[in-house]
Amino acid sequence: MPGPRSSDDRFGEDEVNRIRIALGRIARRVDRHSSEEGMTRTEFSVLATTARRGPLGVRELAEIEGLNPTMLSRILGKLDDRGLVDRAADANDKRAVRVSTTPAGKALHRRLKAKRSALFAEQLNLLTPEHTEQLLTALPALEELADHLVRLPTPAVGEPAGAAR
Repeated sequence: MPGPRSSDDRFGEDEVNRIRIALGRIARRVDRHSSEEGMTRTEFSVLATTARRGPLGVRELAEIEGLNPTMLSRILGKLDDRGLVDRAADANDKRAVRVSTTPAGKALHRRLKAKRSALFAEQLNLLTPEHTEQLLTALPALEELADHLVRLPTPAVGEPAGAAR
């Protein structure tokens, strides 16, 4: 039975939790079945963003990924040690650092992306025609939800999640 709704809530507590849990389970399963070389979800995300968007400043990359600079620095160090990214001083501001993907990083990103897409395609093909249609109908709403979540401000270190900035 759905949870209670206030007059301005379109989703009850139970429905919100079901959506959140389902999306989380999907993300974790895809990560487990398509990880390579012990790469974490966050490491893959940083590599993918760098591969897709080209050379980026560390500050811009931290904002896109929703990571604090210390955490991003650790992740970039691991990716750099594996030969997947390069870090170099910005040509216009020697104090700033720019990150780019190496040929090995681009190749790994392509492999992992293909592996993830194949896993999704395989599982999507197992859905009933009715569920396929429902999922396709829900796709714009899921994309909008993702866009809203991406635009949320990243909490400062030590700030509780959901706190206003």
